[in-house]
Amino acid sequence: MPHLPASAALQRFRVIDLTQVRAGPTACRQLADWGADVIQVQMPEHMRGDDTLGGQDGSDYQYTHRNKRSITLDLKQAEGIATLKRLIATSDVVVENFRPDVKFRLGIDYETLAADHPRLVYASISGFGQTGPLAQRPGFDQIAQGMGGLMSVTGLQEQGPVRVGIPIADLCAGIFAAQGILVALLERESSGKGQWLHTSLLESMVYMMDFQTSRFLIDGEVAAQAGNFHPTSIPTGVYKARDGYMNIAVFGSRIWERFCNILGAPEWIDDARYHDKAARSVNRDALNAEINRRLAAHDRAHWVRQFNEGGVACGLINDMSEVFDEPQIRHLGMVKKVVSRWHGEQRLVGQPVQLERTPGTIARAAPRRGEHSEEILSELGLSGEELARMKAAGVF
Repeated sequence: MPHLPASAALQRFRVIDLTQVRAGPTACRQLADWGADVIQVQMPEHMRGDDTLGGQDGSDYQYTHRNKRSITLDLKQAEGIATLKRLIATSDVVVENFRPDVKFRLGIDYETLAADHPRLVYASISGFGQTGPLAQRPGFDQIAQGMGGLMSVTGLQEQGPVRVGIPIADLCAGIFAAQGILVALLERESSGKGQWLHTSLLESMVYMMDFQTSRFLIDGEVAAQAGNFHPTSIPTGVYKARDGYMNIAVFGSRIWERFCNILGAPEWIDDARYHDKAARSVNRDALNAEINRRLAAHDRAHWVRQFNEGGVACGLINDMSEVFDEPQIRHLGMVKKVVSRWHGEQRLVGQPVQLERTPGTIARAAPRRGEHSEEILSELGLSGEELARMKAAGVF
């Protein structure tokens, strides 16, 4: 079937997705979920070798590539490149995450394409950037987590560096790339010109270090691992009630006073060991031990209710099954249903941003490799005879 937009917001835009693995496909998923006609260009079946997130029938692939169409093209053949360029001529955006030199070798770099298509927005995602001493290195999420500083502040003290449990560098690079694409499309409305934009796993990871970067760049402070506790706001972290763990966040003196009263320890407000943030930092371990001793008197549900009703942020620590049992998450409608031609009904997490007038949804399940090749090529005006010849030659 032709383009089936998931939202009216971006339905006028066509995006060519030349990406693999996760960061690039994430960027394109963001655009597809808001209605863009995202065409995923994959290797033909006889050339399989690209990483498809655990296989095209896997849950990871199904989540990442929903709302897209798929075409196969052999970019090692001149006709494959020529066909891709015909497709790009009908498009607004190209997204790629080749090694920085590959696009130039294939003749599909920004400068080459923009010569004929000056309105083209071209997005590149790499491990370390398009230029520089490490530009040609292969990029991988955990490598960026380490080089960008995240692993040095994650985990328990003296435990050694710890990776985050999701591919956060990949995901952030993809989301930032999608944001950059939208900015470039907005700018194009006034200038009439496209542009090349690029980001990397490393840049995204450094940016995501947020206040840890300013602690160093402005204050000269090198952050260390703080485990499950906030490095500067005390007490904020993981605490244990009678039946398990929960998070409590105490920010500022007023909330500290509320916390003490709810916990039944009003004397801590004037205790020299705990009365201000600096004192609580010095005596963090003793304070945390005393907090856990008092919390052990009741179950988590009691404390979550008491603290939140009293104006102190507190919440359960859920595993994934518990996440989707949370009444608030159910109310927010984050889980969307879509019917896959190949797998039947699926449940997938939708976008975390709600646009009231042009909402996004999941209109199309992830495609099989090349599922829409003939459909898309027919939209370019290729005849049945041309399609048959190209297929026999392995162009798609």
